[in-house]
Amino acid sequence: MMQPDQRLAILLHEGVQGVQGKTGLTMLRYSEAAIVAVIDRATAGASIPELTGIPRDVPIVASVADALTHKPDVLVIGIALLGGVLPKDWRQDIQQAIAAGLSIVNGLHTPLNRDPTLQALLKPGQWIWDVRQEPPALGVGTGQARSLSCLRVLTVGTDMSVGKMSTSLELHRASVKQGLRSRFLASGQAGMMISGSGIPLDAIRVDFAAGAVEQLVMQAGSDRDILHIEGQGSLLHPASTATLPLLRGSQPTHLVLVHRAGQTHIRNAPHVQIPPLPDVIQLYETVAAAAGAFASVQVAAIALNTGHLSASEAQQAIEQVQQKTQLPCTDPVRLSAKPLLDAIV
Repeated sequence: MMQPDQRLAILLHEGVQGVQGKTGLTMLRYSEAAIVAVIDRATAGASIPELTGIPRDVPIVASVADALTHKPDVLVIGIALLGGVLPKDWRQDIQQAIAAGLSIVNGLHTPLNRDPTLQALLKPGQWIWDVRQEPPALGVGTGQARSLSCLRVLTVGTDMSVGKMSTSLELHRASVKQGLRSRFLASGQAGMMISGSGIPLDAIRVDFAAGAVEQLVMQAGSDRDILHIEGQGSLLHPASTATLPLLRGSQPTHLVLVHRAGQTHIRNAPHVQIPPLPDVIQLYETVAAAAGAFASVQVAAIALNTGHLSASEAQQAIEQVQQKTQLPCTDPVRLSAKPLLDAIV
């Protein structure tokens, strides 16, 4: 939907420094599009590199009106809210953007393309892309992805929002740099906005979820050396239904476990403890193989999210995880994904 030459503004109220800004911040880190403004009334005038560590010098402004001075073509809703519902006070921002001639990229569950008020504001050439829409003509999973000759690397996690997408993107970058025919396969709205394709797994009916993953992998894998499949959710999370369809649909050859250093329980369910990492590794390998119904799959390495630690603390945490798991471990965003890729290929 988006064209390479379009200029983006990201709507990110209270998200530059908040946990709900994952979508917008990931776009700032990885999107090749021209991002000309970030709209965040809480941090307007501050520096993206100083606040986030992302080396992208994009101005933060307080309103859509301020963003218009930077001449964007598209407004991207950059917040990943629990439940995906559009906040009421954001409607005015979206209406103002459309009235000014901008198109809209919407990653929330609330569909905007069917809204008659917004549709009435659209002029010729403008559009609304509701990213979280179930693709047409889906079938159920059949396990046929195991027939592909390419490597299929799925990121799995100890919790939601620990860095599975970032790890997959960094692994894809490292694979391309190494000369491999690689592709990143998005399974969520942020990944789709970055790559321009993929499936919004959390918007797909559960009966067809594994089939949707399988279709995505089969379409991409015939002419690739390696596929990096963006993980979702966690087998440990009481609300997550996404991980099992990804395992079944992609039939992975390798798993990379992603964990936030020092995290001991599920962030939104503090009564649910995260088991020791060796036990989590065994869980994922056991579920992936399903007692021999599917091929044996091993966790090849650990991607450790150390963004909240100092450099020395991060190195110490990496060494501790390596000792506990006897697997290669690094922070692929802070350091390099090459140790993870070396463990795979």
